[in-house]
Amino acid sequence: MKRQISRRDFLKLAGVGLGAMAFNPFSSKERDFLLEYYATPKRLPQFPASAIIGRVTDPDVDIRSKPTNDPNLTTSLGKLGADSLVEWNREVLGNVIGGLTNQRYIETPQGYVYASIVQPTRNLPNTPVTELPNGQGFWAEVTVPYIELAHEGVVASPWMQDHITYNFPPRLYYGQVVWIDQVRTNNGFPEYRWNEDAYGHGYGYGAYGEFFWADGAGLKVLTDVDVAPINPDIDPNEKTISVDLDYQTLSCMEGAREVYFCRISSGKKYDPVTGIVTDAYATPAGTLFTHWKIISKNMTAGTTGAGYSTPAVPWCTFISGEGIAIHGAFWHNAFGERRSHGCINVSPEDSKWIFRWTTPAVSLVQGEDRKSLPDHGTIVNSSETVFL
Repeated sequence: MKRQISRRDFLKLAGVGLGAMAFNPFSSKERDFLLEYYATPKRLPQFPASAIIGRVTDPDVDIRSKPTNDPNLTTSLGKLGADSLVEWNREVLGNVIGGLTNQRYIETPQGYVYASIVQPTRNLPNTPVTELPNGQGFWAEVTVPYIELAHEGVVASPWMQDHITYNFPPRLYYGQVVWIDQVRTNNGFPEYRWNEDAYGHGYGYGAYGEFFWADGAGLKVLTDVDVAPINPDIDPNEKTISVDLDYQTLSCMEGAREVYFCRISSGKKYDPVTGIVTDAYATPAGTLFTHWKIISKNMTAGTTGAGYSTPAVPWCTFISGEGIAIHGAFWHNAFGERRSHGCINVSPEDSKWIFRWTTPAVSLVQGEDRKSLPDHGTIVNSSETVFL
């Protein structure tokens, strides 16, 4: 599927590009942007009335007459920009040429859109609280396709700087989890303040200490039930995870019984800039261990040309060092293809289940738990075929 846009521009427009941090005085364009997205967030829009709502994650995406990108078999019926929303009728098997693995398309009333670049979301608005429960902050999960944000304070992150540069509205997306430290009422609407540095560790955990206000109706206040361990009565030594890097699948096992299965996107086998085959971004194979779990984390790494800066990555279960984790990915739906910088991408729903099922258990009060190797939680057996 051809794209008329560079990888870096896509990452920027999709909200996960890594730009050079700019502490210089803002241009008039940047000031105008901050004035528009400052202090007062926009209310939730009228989302499409379908059980599943597809959010387009890439810019300049074709709506096609048939579920294929073969120019001899289909025509483009129009274009969709990043964050366009479509009614998700069903997922169908298509015919994708050009070296892509996934053959899935989403059928919409307007035509067919390639499924790998459409995040499945729902519109589940909430009754927001009007004050902090017990006077303390809380974790909240995005339950609508997206929420408009209003920035507060100093622009510090590559993520926010890229939004300013490309005049793209800052948003939270379905499945992200954030720490709320303030609640206010604005013209009768409860609004929550997202503290992007929930743990107070600053750059040590990749956060930048920015603040954003959001319409509280789009955020579900998480309770102990949301993070309660799954099958805690099972001997922890009986729980293992099997990751097949060849077939891009993950299975949660209790003894010999598979209790959960999902598709993944593991690390690439090539450099995304040069296209040269390399193990630099590959997910490690071997026996790994869950040794650090954190409810939500800013993930920033790489260089200006080939990096990423993504806040509020949900349900992170680290299995190798401090850089390789099983975590939710809301910026694509390409599960089944190698795509990441080494982590194991799964859907936000899958990452939440895995987070709750693995050990050690993490409560909302804790927010995270990390242990030094060789102490560990659940064993992860990661395997792939080696061709000699």
